[in-house]
Amino acid sequence: MSHTPIHISIRKAASAPDFLRTLLLRTIGNFLILSSLFMIGKTFYQPVREEFRYFFDSLVHKTYVVDTSTTSGVVENQTPKGGLASILNIKTVEIVRPEDPSYSIVIPKIGANARIIANVNAADEGEYLKALQKGVAHVLGSAFPGEGGHIFLFAHSTDYVWNVGTYNAVFYLLYKLETGDEVDLFYKNHRYVYKVIGKKEVFPNEVEYLTRKTTTEFLTLQTCWPPGTTLKRILVFATRAVE
Repeated sequence: MSHTPIHISIRKAASAPDFLRTLLLRTIGNFLILSSLFMIGKTFYQPVREEFRYFFDSLVHKTYVVDTSTTSGVVENQTPKGGLASILNIKTVEIVRPEDPSYSIVIPKIGANARIIANVNAADEGEYLKALQKGVAHVLGSAFPGEGGHIFLFAHSTDYVWNVGTYNAVFYLLYKLETGDEVDLFYKNHRYVYKVIGKKEVFPNEVEYLTRKTTTEFLTLQTCWPPGTTLKRILVFATRAVE
């Protein structure tokens, strides 16, 4: 008499726990992979998006023109007669109007335009994280445009690296600024123009730049560095241009 059916039943019974174990391990593995991909995407989506926008703007030679009382209505969005921009019908000159004329920052080179939240306590994590979800933070105790002192603005700071994408992306391209580039501050409906004079990488504990003393109107812009991380800070320095 053959015993084959009994052996098959035993093998099937023995393989059931192995199958469930394998299924569980694969499920956990897939979950970890997908979670990692999600966190990577959440962290680096905005920096990658901004880098791509800057690259494409450079490719089609796009420029940003600040809208003021003297330029409004004079410069219009323009499409060139030839080249890639013409083929894709892309405007190569874009007018940038300050998001909030009462207090805003516009950086034409990188197409940055954001509201500035005044008098933010840089030592209060809860306060500045809340402010940075709305715009750029102006450090409590630093000067305002037109006062002749040191103005300190920062953006894209966070508590954990995976939360970087939660905050505004306006300063992600700050490192691309070079000597001579323009930074415009709008304060109480008046435009103040600054010119970049330098930049520097520092560690998060190097906070002496917050209380920098100056005899002329001086602007410091700060963001996290490299983009999408909280490892270091990059500072961009600018002085008030002669009007």
